[in-house]
Amino acid sequence: MIYNGENFDIAVIGAGHAGIEAGLASARLGCKTAVFTVNLDWVGNMPCNPSIGGTSKGHLVREIDALGGEMGIAADKNTIQYRMLNLGKGPAVHSPRAQIDRRAYSDYMKGVLERTDNLFLRQAEIVDIQRKDGLWELTTRLEAKHLAKAVILATGTFLAGRVYIGDVSYESGPDGMFPATELATSLRKLGLPVRRFKTGTPPRVNRRSVDIQRLEPQHGDETVFHFSFLENCKPENKQPCYIAFTGEKTKQVILDNLHRSPLYSGKIDGVGPRYCPSIEDKIVRFSDKERHQIFVEPCGMKTDEMYLQGLSSSLPEDVQLEVVHSIPGLEKAEFLRTAYAIEYDCVDPLSLRSTLEFKDFPGLYGAGQFNGSSGYEEAAAQGLVAGANAALRILGREPLILDRTTSYIGTLIDDLVTKGCSDPYRMMTSRSEYRLILRQDNADRRLTEYGRKAGLVSDERYERYLKKVEMINKEKERVTQVSIKKTPEIDAALVSRGTVPLEKGLKMAELLKRPLVDYDLLAPFDPGRPDLPREIFEQVEIDIKYEGYIRRQQQQIDEIKRLEVKNIPEDISYSDVKGLRLEAVEKLGKVRPETVGQASRISGVSPADISVLIIYLERYGKDELQ
Repeated sequence: MIYNGENFDIAVIGAGHAGIEAGLASARLGCKTAVFTVNLDWVGNMPCNPSIGGTSKGHLVREIDALGGEMGIAADKNTIQYRMLNLGKGPAVHSPRAQIDRRAYSDYMKGVLERTDNLFLRQAEIVDIQRKDGLWELTTRLEAKHLAKAVILATGTFLAGRVYIGDVSYESGPDGMFPATELATSLRKLGLPVRRFKTGTPPRVNRRSVDIQRLEPQHGDETVFHFSFLENCKPENKQPCYIAFTGEKTKQVILDNLHRSPLYSGKIDGVGPRYCPSIEDKIVRFSDKERHQIFVEPCGMKTDEMYLQGLSSSLPEDVQLEVVHSIPGLEKAEFLRTAYAIEYDCVDPLSLRSTLEFKDFPGLYGAGQFNGSSGYEEAAAQGLVAGANAALRILGREPLILDRTTSYIGTLIDDLVTKGCSDPYRMMTSRSEYRLILRQDNADRRLTEYGRKAGLVSDERYERYLKKVEMINKEKERVTQVSIKKTPEIDAALVSRGTVPLEKGLKMAELLKRPLVDYDLLAPFDPGRPDLPREIFEQVEIDIKYEGYIRRQQQQIDEIKRLEVKNIPEDISYSDVKGLRLEAVEKLGKVRPETVGQASRISGVSPADISVLIIYLERYGKDELQ
């Protein structure tokens, strides 16, 4: 019997990484928020690798934190091992990465949701959503009907999920959970532009069956970093990770059984991730490579389950066993979980606005893998933006829109809603044109003000941020005034670093501009140095060392922003714009860009088309410059 449930401002469907941040953002902004999940024991689940961060992904986590999100705090509190990647390169690509205690992370996030005001966490499967009288009606498996002013779809890989292992396939969500089959049917009936993507996971093995001594240990960094700028706990390196290698035997096993892979037999229709291929894909695509790295990583502190990163596969279970046993150190490995590929429904992100609201469905938002992306960090970033914007819309306030000049989050969303994606989208540092400015170390200096304006940044966090900025500014001023005298000691120190000695005394700021000179080297010659946190010295040094490059990149950003503020009316008919090429008319009509800047990034729209569009907007009085 169908019965009336509760009324909410916002309903979030899914409690993965996107759903968590969406629910927290909307609730923290004062909206009555429901977060529905098929299983409360798997809130914040990590069905793939239990890690947070990595190249470019670490940038996303720090940006989420700077905006007032939860992922960075949760990662710090549940770290097994911490490393800063790419330290041999420039600061633009330094990326924090942590191996995470999978179950502890899930428990932590579940507790945060349970204790958040205005948030109601529910175990319930949503099987249908419909638009009725300006509201969204959600029906659960138990026949309750809830009403909401806005709905955020954060369904991950559950929508019409189907698992493939060799010749075996069956309907399933990740980790053997129920798939959201009826909801997938409902969304198709609603008219959402749905397509099929695929992802996969590797086997998990029992640590006791692994010959650890034959693997290459990978230890955490001595200097442990924080994802969260609050630094309200101290992450510890509790366990090492390990590296193993495939060989010719592994390669032969896979080639002999390639016909048994659903990826090559044609059973899987969904498009898989380009930058995280299965082991069978890697063997075929990189046939000349003698070996591939396999990262053997712990899944938690209270389990002996080890994750074999790099062995994602959909081969039959018997072949998977043979593959794993062909790897030195894993000859006797016992399976705890078999690898699988999972195919699922997701939406074409070209149907979304920059706020992540559907253009044709007011009050309906998408976030995470539902939008065609991959990765926990990408999902969480979208969840925060979708949750904040759903709440801000209800509250009648200005939306939170981050463009690609402000952040990796802005780049991620702009890529999705402007360019779309033909395979699961993964963030990479190379996707940003402004990497030197969009570093992980300055995420708070770039985004805290945005979070504060939206209402997501607490008074405590904001005060800490203002004090940090003040310390940076004072220290930058100090080093421009302090002179380092020429002495045999300073010259010897400079020569030891491979740089030339002083000709005469020099301001400390000028010395810091040298690539091989840093704060630590100058410490003995800077007796008046204040006692400041290390991150302050780091920020000052980067600002000074890369000042010229940063200034040039900022000039590029200022030029781009001229186009970003030129709004395009929603009712524009591109076929009426004389001079636009037919391809441009078609692409602009499909994407329906919100600004001229966004229009300029659409594939198939040329600079000449943009010039024609600008002239049209100005001539007919439709240029809505702020």
